[in-house]
Amino acid sequence: MPEYQHRWLNGKAVDLPVGKVVCVGRNYAAHAKELNNPIPEKPILFIKPSTALVSLSEPIPLHEDQGGCHYETEIALLIGKPLQNASPGQANQAIKATGIALDLTLRDLQTQLKKESHPWEVAKGFDGACPISEWIPASELDPLDEIDLQLSINDEIRQQGNSRDMITAIPQLLAYMSSHFTLKPGDVVLTGTPAGVGALKKDDQLKLLLSGCYRFFGSAG
Repeated sequence: MPEYQHRWLNGKAVDLPVGKVVCVGRNYAAHAKELNNPIPEKPILFIKPSTALVSLSEPIPLHEDQGGCHYETEIALLIGKPLQNASPGQANQAIKATGIALDLTLRDLQTQLKKESHPWEVAKGFDGACPISEWIPASELDPLDEIDLQLSINDEIRQQGNSRDMITAIPQLLAYMSSHFTLKPGDVVLTGTPAGVGALKKDDQLKLLLSGCYRFFGSAG
């Protein structure tokens, strides 16, 4: 698997290191409902290591020996300034770029680990667990509360949503994250997935759409 490097939409490297991936669970009410999970009172945070990051253009391994590998389409943010105990306004200014990513989940393994009251990082943070697009400068995208995202598989729309539907809006989410984990330049934040998650199958062809005009493509190996 090629070593991941942050890249702009034009293919040029972003002059930032590759850091951790900070994620939030159940940030869309409809997604929580489809998994029979309660709506959280506070954001549910977890971390994927930097080794989870891979280019969306690389074939997605399915790990079929560990059960179903589920896709979760999410707006991704690239952090450009350090954030620690930040205000929403400070958090907003720290976003360098925006992209779209898949939070891959080994769902059967995660369910088993939850039943055993064990941590479930291995179901979320394995190598290649975060296929991600190239980056779009934050100034070129829609306002943070008006970002559309969509996933089609084999030309069938599976997920679609908008950042205005988030339970915790992006600036407040970043501020909350920074009160627990210092966010550093090069870190990636995933902001939650809308309803419609499901298992990938071999040879699935993926099209991801961000803000109605930025298109990215992937495939399941």
